[in-house]
Parts: sequence; structure tokens; C-alpha cells
Amino acid sequence: MEKNMYLTSLVVLILLLPYVNAALSGSKCPKPSKHFVLVHKAGNGAWSWYKIVALMRSSGHNVTAIDLGASGINPKKVLQVQHLPDYFGPLMKFMASLPAHEKVVLVGHSHGGLAISKAMENFPEKISVAVFVTALMPGPNLNATTVYIESSKGVLSALDNRVTYDNGPTNPPTTFLDGPKYLAAYVYQLSPIEDLTLATTLVRPIYLYSAEDVGKEIVLSSQRYGSVRRVFIVAAKDKFLKKEFQLQMIEKNPPDEVKAIQGSDHMVMMSKPLQLFTLIMSIAHK
Repeated sequence: MEKNMYLTSLVVLILLLPYVNAALSGSKCPKPSKHFVLVHKAGNGAWSWYKIVALMRSSGHNVTAIDLGASGINPKKVLQVQHLPDYFGPLMKFMASLPAHEKVVLVGHSHGGLAISKAMENFPEKISVAVFVTALMPGPNLNATTVYIESSKGVLSALDNRVTYDNGPTNPPTTFLDGPKYLAAYVYQLSPIEDLTLATTLVRPIYLYSAEDVGKEIVLSSQRYGSVRRVFIVAAKDKFLKKEFQLQMIEKNPPDEVKAIQGSDHMVMMSKPLQLFTLIMSIAHK
């Protein structure tokens, strides 16, 4: 286990070096340091942000990439996060630990949008802006249950994706794992082959929460969730959360700003890291 983690860390370090150099060569007058908190998509982990983390840190910013429950190197197994609070727990604990005067830039990708939405409702006073990177963005007019159901349509049975039935074949599926062919065709289709290869070795199973569980756990109010400035970043070539669905969420729950990255697949931080970094910086400093 320790050997595998060491090798993974070494591979990630080698892959991120060009992005550190890019940030250093492009650095200009320093701006006040920010604290960025990055939340990954379901099945991924903090590792998926390695290019963005490198760019942010080399630019003098503080950045925390969270591993949600049973994700990345979080020690919990997937069947130990059968309740959404267990899955969201690492982010909620981190937000609660922040000093009362500190505000962070909270960034969520894909299903990480549900996690940051929960954090916005619980800790609005600790968030300067929330950035939804082609992410699930619920709200009063399009609730979490609806966006969760819409994002799951057709995914479970696609290509080589795998589900398990831990409670018996007559019950709903319990866990889900992205297959390499599905990742290549629908998630990383415009990303470097090295990043796809990294993902196929690091993705972990996802617990399949019911729509009812999602609806009960993520209840958003205009007084708290709605008080946080929101920005949505559209990934134009996303085949997982298609552009039409992204625009539907924007129309139903309008954010304060909408930005777009052209030519990006679902993994914007992999396929267009410099563009995403630049956009997040401009949002944070606005």
C-alpha cells in the first residue's frame, strides 16, 4: 500500500512539473494571497487537481484539495460512506476548522458541486465565492434531487462501467465504478493520454445514494446558500454533463457570473489547466 502511494505521488510530481514552470514563467506583479479549496468529482480525489494545485501554489496562493469520504487517499471504504454526511464529512470538517475571519474560494467540479452547495448552506460566512466547474449546481428552482437524477441518466449501463448489488440482485445497485473505455470516451476524451492513464489507476467506486437521500441532505435556502456569490464555468465539449444540461442549471438557478472554456472535456483541470487557472484567478480577485 505504502509503495503504491509513493509511486503514485512520484508520477503526479513528474506530471505537474511543466505546469509549475508555466506558472513561474508567466508570473507578474504579486496579488494578495488567496485560499482555494478544491473539491473533486465522484470517484476521483484530490489528485485530479494536481495541475491546478501546482499553478496556484507556484503563484503564492494557499490551496487545499479535499479527498471526500472513500475518495483519493481517504482511508474509508465505499461501504463505509453509505450516508451522504459520511461522504461530505472531510469537507465539512475542514470548513468548520477554518478561523472565523477567514474566507475561502470554494471550487467544485462535477458532483463536487453538491458538496460545495452543502458547504455554502452550512458556512456561507466563510466563503468569498463558490465556483462551479461544469458541476452540479442545485438551487431553489432546480433542486439537488433533480440535478442528481439528470446527471445519472444512462451512465450506469454505459460501455464498461460496473455496478455492484451488495444488498442482493433484486435491490437497487449499491456501488458504481467508471470503466476505462467510458473514461476515455466520455470523461477524458480531450485530455492528455497520461491523465487518462492516471485516472484508470486511481478512480475508486462510488456509493449510489438514492434521490431521496440527496433531497433530504441538500436543502438550500436563499438566506444562506443564496448569499454566497456563485460563478459557473461551462465546459463546451463536456460529454458527461452536456452543455445543454449545464445551461439548464444556469437558467433555472442563475449564478452571478457565467464563464466558458472552449475545447474542454469534462476534466477541465486536465484538458485546459492554464485556462481554468486563469479564470479562477480572475474570479477570485474580482
